[in-house]
Amino acid sequence: MTSAPWRFLLVAQALLLLPAGLRAQTNAAAGQGPSTADPRASLKAGFDDAGEAIEGLRLLAHRPPPPSFFDSATAGKNEFVNADIAFQGNYIFLGNYYGFQVWDMANPKEPTLRTSFVCPGGQNDPSVYRNLLFLSVEETSARVDCGREGVTDSVSADRFRGVRIFDISDLDHPRQVAAIQTCRGSHTHTLVTDPKDPANVYIYVSETSIVRSGSELAGCSGKGPDEDPNTSLFKIDIIQVPLASPQDARIVASPRLFADSSGNIAGLWKGGNHGEGTQTTTVTDMCHDITVYQAVGLAAGACSGNGILLDISDPVHPRRVAEVSDPNFSYWHSATFNNDATKVLFTDEWGGGAEPHCRASDPPKWGADAVFTLSHDTLSPAGYYKLPAVQSDLENCVAHDGSLIPVPGRDILVQAWYQGGISVVDFTDAAHPAEIAYFDRGPLDPEKLGEGGGYWSAYWYNGYIVGSEITRGLDLLELAPTAQLSQNEIDAARQVKLDAFNPQHQPRFEWPASFVLARAYLDQLERGHGLAKNRVSSVAKTLKQAETQRGTKQGGTLTRLAADVERDAGRSSDPARVRLLAGVISDLAGAAR
Repeated sequence: MTSAPWRFLLVAQALLLLPAGLRAQTNAAAGQGPSTADPRASLKAGFDDAGEAIEGLRLLAHRPPPPSFFDSATAGKNEFVNADIAFQGNYIFLGNYYGFQVWDMANPKEPTLRTSFVCPGGQNDPSVYRNLLFLSVEETSARVDCGREGVTDSVSADRFRGVRIFDISDLDHPRQVAAIQTCRGSHTHTLVTDPKDPANVYIYVSETSIVRSGSELAGCSGKGPDEDPNTSLFKIDIIQVPLASPQDARIVASPRLFADSSGNIAGLWKGGNHGEGTQTTTVTDMCHDITVYQAVGLAAGACSGNGILLDISDPVHPRRVAEVSDPNFSYWHSATFNNDATKVLFTDEWGGGAEPHCRASDPPKWGADAVFTLSHDTLSPAGYYKLPAVQSDLENCVAHDGSLIPVPGRDILVQAWYQGGISVVDFTDAAHPAEIAYFDRGPLDPEKLGEGGGYWSAYWYNGYIVGSEITRGLDLLELAPTAQLSQNEIDAARQVKLDAFNPQHQPRFEWPASFVLARAYLDQLERGHGLAKNRVSSVAKTLKQAETQRGTKQGGTLTRLAADVERDAGRSSDPARVRLLAGVISDLAGAAR
């Protein structure tokens, strides 16, 4: 979310086979508007009893805000504001403007509240590493001691803006062990690890708020670079956290990622529009989100007026290697790589998350996702995706936070759209992203647009989708099979198990060789006509036969099948996927021998 002024704020072949309704959902790439015929366009309003529409998902559990979380003297539905989510083991770490909660999702149909910890500060976006929890804090009322009384003085030693560190070894009694002050606070942050430096973790601090007084924190300056070359603008801060002594965490670098080739620190987008009929885009003097993909040594920064690509092979000294701008973007908000790092999907938070920007009259490329292809450190525009269902004037709606779903052989993202709900989009065909599943509720209020609501983030984690609903609470969902996503693909995705997941820290997905993985690829080949129907049936029959066999007999059946499928690649319209299938069958044969 931006610091906007509401406080709480498959291939191309498969695309051709989409049913008419789903083909229409590629409207943003085609320059068309959203659909008014979609069931999401006319849902009943209500805080607790809003209408619901769902396709390709199942809602497993909903948990409303816990009444004991905040001060009952000031409690109110509009004062409970969930933010982002992190995961470790069976636990959900749910940030909130007033602190954080820990939910146990060991039984996804019955998640239980383990811990609530009050510590006002906003946004309190979390990440977790081993026994440490990190929270981003930027509000000027936040206190070092987590007090509820706030800070009103213009300069105060009690004020805290930056990154808090908690020891969560005892989940029932979290203990703040460090609080690293920064000049602009921390809107979001990114956890970065370095395999060459196992003694430390690093935190990239993205700062979007006002600069505090230098009288409160030495060295802070809100002046432009022409007035003060040491300005607190045009940079990020990097915190080093010694794992053995997190209380000694400190800022070790403040790289100016926006310098041009001459060293001019205001070298990227200067602010303003790109010409008639384009968005007015914020000056690039900050990053909102930085997503690291350490398996490939890269990070993608969504940095107000630009999307940037970083080399993070040395985490303390990230180096910008590419940048892009887009006339349809107002505020570059977040970024997601696909699994093989050949694409980056950036989001535009037009209106800061507080405005209704998914109406029939809103441009389909504004407040949307932009997909770029990535090759040799070059980002090239490919396509756009925007929520395909009309939302009303009563619903704040714009692209927001999400993550990849590990369906093998496809690029699929689950994403929050505030009161636009949750959308699952396939961007395997970068030029024609298409929605394949969704869940949405009606407006919070039947008469007016509230201060903000809907889903802040929606992430896939170990077979489930967890949604942070800003005012209504927490939701857990799972994928359901449709014409565009088979049960075998869902089951193959569920084979990917993560020990933890943090926003803006992207893992590489790897799938163990299995019969369900082979069937997932086979389903994709059938859907996309990559193999003839009779050949798909023959391969499926042989796989079923082999699955009942054991030892050398199974190995022999699979070895012969792998060779036959490899030969199929030469006459397939999707040879790469056929070879993926052959490779899985060959691996299964090797394991059987």
